[in-house]
Amino acid sequence: MSASNRHGHAPPLLFVLAAALLWSTGGLFIKWTSLAGLELSFCRSFFAAITVAIVTRHEGFGINRVTATASVLYAVLLILFVLATKETTAANAIFLQYTAPVYLLVFEPLIYKEKFRSRDLFTVLVCVGGMALFFVGQLRPQDVTGNLYALASGLCFALYFLLLRHPKAREVNRASSVIYGNVLAVLITAPWGLAAISDLNLHDTLSVIYLGVVQLGIAYTLFTVAMARGVRSLDAGIICYIEPVLNPVWVFLVIGEQPSRWALLGGAIIVTAVIVHMLLDARFKKAAKATI
Repeated sequence: MSASNRHGHAPPLLFVLAAALLWSTGGLFIKWTSLAGLELSFCRSFFAAITVAIVTRHEGFGINRVTATASVLYAVLLILFVLATKETTAANAIFLQYTAPVYLLVFEPLIYKEKFRSRDLFTVLVCVGGMALFFVGQLRPQDVTGNLYALASGLCFALYFLLLRHPKAREVNRASSVIYGNVLAVLITAPWGLAAISDLNLHDTLSVIYLGVVQLGIAYTLFTVAMARGVRSLDAGIICYIEPVLNPVWVFLVIGEQPSRWALLGGAIIVTAVIVHMLLDARFKKAAKATI
């Protein structure tokens, strides 16, 4: 038994699981509100910025060029994801955002001078095939727009994570890009958000508070606590794929939105390909260490 369990502390992987479960409710509450995408983005990011700033205030609010750039990417991906979820199905939005690892496989070798392996290329090609399935069948014009928003959100997500790997990103509060990214999202969407505040009903108010405080703020806190307690990136990454799996499930159970079979197949291909790649990568790294 681990020391943490002997002293009554919850296993850190449970914090990752809790964070993923909270993140997975985003699609439901975004769909559930009557607010338009930009109005919702304003309210959601307003409460998220306050929550994360309060939780991580002891680390200060420093920022540098790397985290400033990361903040811009984070703001854009937040807005794009909300717009995507409003325009297309929740399944399309979340699965296509989770194509981020595909972009990482392409850009990491270029930016950080890492080797691009044959299995990386295979994973990219399989995932691209999965992406293409989201555009098969009868699609409304807004579905195509929403799918493109989601793909762009996934690209921003990948670039955001690449910047978090930069050494300078660790010189300031690890949450600075999250805080300032949400603040920037608030500023960008303020013209729409401020105009909608006077018309907020109780249901929409409670929904945006939940999205900002719980689905973003508290979930982020749980995830960082888990990572600080030594959870492996591989384990965290695999568990986080609970989010794209459950996101459309909550929407279907509560609202009745049913994704197309092509979208479900494409999402299954993407999730499976990325998880298999992560497991193989960990296996090869372990074998390489054993031979040293």
